[in-house]
Amino acid sequence: MDVYEKLKELNLTLPEPPPRAGIYKPVRQAGNYLYVSGQVPLKDGVLELKGRVGDDRSLEEGQEAAKLCALNALGNLHHFLGDLNKVKGVVKTLGFVRSAAGFGKQPDVINGASGLLESIWGEDGVGARSAIGVSELPGNISVEVEFIFEI
Repeated sequence: MDVYEKLKELNLTLPEPPPRAGIYKPVRQAGNYLYVSGQVPLKDGVLELKGRVGDDRSLEEGQEAAKLCALNALGNLHHFLGDLNKVKGVVKTLGFVRSAAGFGKQPDVINGASGLLESIWGEDGVGARSAIGVSELPGNISVEVEFIFEI
C-alpha cells in the first residue's frame, strides 16, 4: 500500500522538518540505510509532553510523545527522500524515556513509535529496538527516538 494513503487512512499529516538545533544532519544515508537523528515530540513547532514519564506524564502520554517522534522522523525522511514509498522498512529504533525513579515501562512507552511504524509498513515496520530510561533529555522533553530505515 502507498505510504501516503496509509497516513491519510490513519488521519496523520506529515510535519515539516524543524530547524536544526545543532551541528548534525537530520538524515544521513549510508548505502541503503538512512540514519535519522534523534526526534523529539514536536507538534506545530512546539515541544509537547515535557516531564518525567511515571511522574509528570502517564504511560499513555509517553506513548503519544513517542508517536510524535516517529511522525517527525517520517517528515524528515519525506523531506530527504521526496517519497516515503522508497522506504522498505525499519531496521532499528532507539528510544530514550525521561523516567521517574522506579518507572520500568520504557519499552511500553516506545511502543507508541513502533506501533505507528508497524501500522504503516506491517511486519517491515518492526525492527530491532532498544528502550532506555534516562534522567534528563533536552528541553525537559519526555521522549526522544532515533531510527535506522532501509531503502
